Amino acid sequence: MDHHATTPVDPRVLEVMLPYFTEVFGNASSTDHEYGAIALTAVETARAQIAAAIGAAPAEIVFTSGATESDNLALVGCAHHYADRGNHIITCVTEHKAVLDTCKYLESTGFDVTYLPVDKFGTVDPNDVRSAITNRTILVSIMMANNEIGTIAPIAEIGKLTRERQILFHSDATQAFTHIPIDVQSMNIDLLSVSAHKIYGPKGIGALYVRRMNPRVRVDAMIHGGGHERGMRSGTLNVPAIVGFGEASTLGLSEMKAESKRVQELRDRLWILLQNEIDGIQMNGHPTHRISGNLNVFIPGVQSRSLIVLLKNDLAVSTGSACTTATVSPSHVLLAIGQDESQASSCIRIGLGKNTAEQVDYAANVVKAAVAKLRNLA
Repeated sequence: MDHHATTPVDPRVLEVMLPYFTEVFGNASSTDHEYGAIALTAVETARAQIAAAIGAAPAEIVFTSGATESDNLALVGCAHHYADRGNHIITCVTEHKAVLDTCKYLESTGFDVTYLPVDKFGTVDPNDVRSAITNRTILVSIMMANNEIGTIAPIAEIGKLTRERQILFHSDATQAFTHIPIDVQSMNIDLLSVSAHKIYGPKGIGALYVRRMNPRVRVDAMIHGGGHERGMRSGTLNVPAIVGFGEASTLGLSEMKAESKRVQELRDRLWILLQNEIDGIQMNGHPTHRISGNLNVFIPGVQSRSLIVLLKNDLAVSTGSACTTATVSPSHVLLAIGQDESQASSCIRIGLGKNTAEQVDYAANVVKAAVAKLRNLA
């Protein structure tokens, strides 16, 4: 029940990856012989698969180690390359730490960053983006779907205004990729971060979409070496993982409509069961404009840490982002939507994926029992 943190590799994905560990082990950059040439063909096939899932051209996909690196490359790479045009970046207070911490780093080097607020559902207002733009703004970065509360941002509206003002637009689409339709052309997105391990692909591989035309976007490299990936990300390509990423993208895209409907029905079922059994429980995030597998709830009178400890042998849920769970501070996302520290410390995130109705019913029962136990102890 924590599919937002990561997902198991789909057996179909693993099957296509396996030959590239042992049989077809060539370096995709060493194409003077058949081993490398076959590896390169596999990489380019995967590049095309990922591009097809977002409406991009294959040459616009740059492979990275994951969405965190993609976010860093998008923000730092653009900031450095376009520094002669301006030094102002616009983002949002509920972004993933991969964006927020990168922005903090850029601030330490002389860039100005505006952190836009959100409403009680976690939605950023496109008018706030418009109002924040100055003649020194070079980049806007707004995530497509929040990793904690599931709220889907008005990306197309934001993209329309950034295009009008000729400002680059980046979106972290890690939680949205193959879960909701993405079209970088109609949405006017110039850079897009995605990761394989959120879509039943392998860990340690991600990609950054970098627009090549209208406008042509450039980013300065952060990793230097042999000039791989159009000079934006040097290093020997992880061919097995890239092959798996491509297959996971194709499967996710082909099954997106049916799977989203199925998962949403499971989430709604779980929400009804929890509402019926737990007094005072409330849903966080937008009630309708949210990714299908997300259920983030506030349970009054129960500390989420205590609840998760009680559940850990029976159920995998979390307090929020898997990248910040080592901290004891309340979620910055929950604080941003208006909760105080006490409320934010009484919330759990459930991330549904390839679950069953039986698992949902089991989860509702164990959460109900654990909450009752903790409330009786209070």
